[in-house]
Amino acid sequence: MTTNGVLTIDRPEQLKALGHPLRLRVLEVLGESEEELTNRELAVRLGVDPGHLHFHVRMLLNSGLIALVGGARGREKPYRAVATHIRVAPALITSGAADEAREAMLDEVQRGWTSHAGEGRFRSAQLTIRIDPERVRELWASFVDHAETFEDAEREPLLLTLFVHPQSTGSTSEPS
Repeated sequence: MTTNGVLTIDRPEQLKALGHPLRLRVLEVLGESEEELTNRELAVRLGVDPGHLHFHVRMLLNSGLIALVGGARGREKPYRAVATHIRVAPALITSGAADEAREAMLDEVQRGWTSHAGEGRFRSAQLTIRIDPERVRELWASFVDHAETFEDAEREPLLLTLFVHPQSTGSTSEPS
């Protein structure tokens, strides 16, 4: 279900489609603008073989995370993102169906650390707070809305990842 540019993932096959880093990159490229791109154009932007990418694009299409749009360019068909943001329904997360998507996100964070930490271009922060989890969702939505006002197409894209969980047993961190 898409509301205000946010797609709420509520089916396991949608989560499975998010479970591969290349598919996440396709969503990122398509979500960066309202531009429609063919499989070949996506492959060029991502620096991958179009034949290899086709499987991943079809999986995103079949799961409803991207859409086929009119205006075929010869044999090539253009695709677009169905939403600018993706949210996973809480029921799916608790079912364990989100494991592949979580692993793909963690892999992306690890790749970012490996690629950019040595250059000083990887930033992270950790905050321990005592608030209702629903309020965290509201704060994140507010942050996303506010961040969009600073969008600059000339800048390099940045990936922001938010993880929220109860503090682990035995942790000595104090709230900050």
